[in-house]
Amino acid sequence: MTAPAPRDVLFSFAYASWGTAVARGMCFSEDRMVETLMAHPAVRRLLVAETPRSLPIKLVRDRLAPAPPFPTGERASLYSPLRLRRADPTGIAANERAFARWDTRARRAAARHGLERPAVITTHPLIAGFAPLEWADSVTFYAYDDLAESPPLRHLWPAYEEAYRRIRELGRGVAAVAPAILERIQPSGPSAVVANGVDPDEWAAPGPPPPWFEALPRPRLLYVGSLESRIDVVSLERAARALPDAAFVLVGPLLEPAPFAALRELPNVTLRPSVGREQVVALVAAADACLIPHLRNGLTEAMSPLKLYEYLAGGAPVAALDLPPIRDVSPRVAIRDDLVTAIEAALAIGRAPEEERRRFAAANSWASRQARIVELALGSG
Repeated sequence: MTAPAPRDVLFSFAYASWGTAVARGMCFSEDRMVETLMAHPAVRRLLVAETPRSLPIKLVRDRLAPAPPFPTGERASLYSPLRLRRADPTGIAANERAFARWDTRARRAAARHGLERPAVITTHPLIAGFAPLEWADSVTFYAYDDLAESPPLRHLWPAYEEAYRRIRELGRGVAAVAPAILERIQPSGPSAVVANGVDPDEWAAPGPPPPWFEALPRPRLLYVGSLESRIDVVSLERAARALPDAAFVLVGPLLEPAPFAALRELPNVTLRPSVGREQVVALVAAADACLIPHLRNGLTEAMSPLKLYEYLAGGAPVAALDLPPIRDVSPRVAIRDDLVTAIEAALAIGRAPEEERRRFAAANSWASRQARIVELALGSG
């Protein structure tokens, strides 16, 4: 059977730019989606649209830290919309106006770059819900989180809820990282659950961990990710006190310092700032077990924890508090209602043999995951 002709695609970030994606190591779902689309044979031309940025802020930031160049070529181009205001409006009518303007400008940008009736894939719920996009062949919302449950975005929750309603009413496609998001949106158009993944090449040959990590006593228990309200700090503190000979290491930006104040005073707890991707790989590869101590709430139930797949790709057993998205992923995930018993179970499981961890990475690659989203968006799935 003859393969369908390649199609044009416009991909839109939610709250990111090409520069921020590169700076964080192209490791998040939407960053990987750009890479997938750039390489996918079903995509003829690709236009990557950044989040609209405030012109005054952009001028300052570009002077202080110029953005890395986008690999523009015959197949891929970058569109960087600007505006005067700093943030999205909160009201429903204001969002209608704002994203009608975005729609008009995006249509013109697509035409300038030679796109014809492109399929639109966006991780921005307000674009997916409020932008008319009548010039697009199809619209697919790639939901990497349920932002209507994100506390820092509480002021936008009503707009997100209305966007979800419009996505459903318009029959737009939805690819979600967890079933809970589809249950929330209840899309009437094509839909699929597509969990997060890993880049097998990135995990093929981990380097040595930094000296400060090697100097810690064993067992070394690692958490990598933002230090914020989704973490069950009480359970972590209890575990650190119950296992005084273990080294608890939390690596990531300290977004909400107050809850972690008592934890960081414990002698067997180390907090470190964010590190580059090579060090993340090296740390996971050297850890005796990795941790997912997330509270159970609407936000965490709608996640596909990227760290879970990275921990397993690095061969580490995982100690986790019970959440639906982490069940049935691997027998090397010890899920308990108590973090101490989860850690003890994970340590008993032990690290995966080399062949097993490589096999896991290959079976859960971003390429295989996100090919399903491309199929959904282009109507071939």
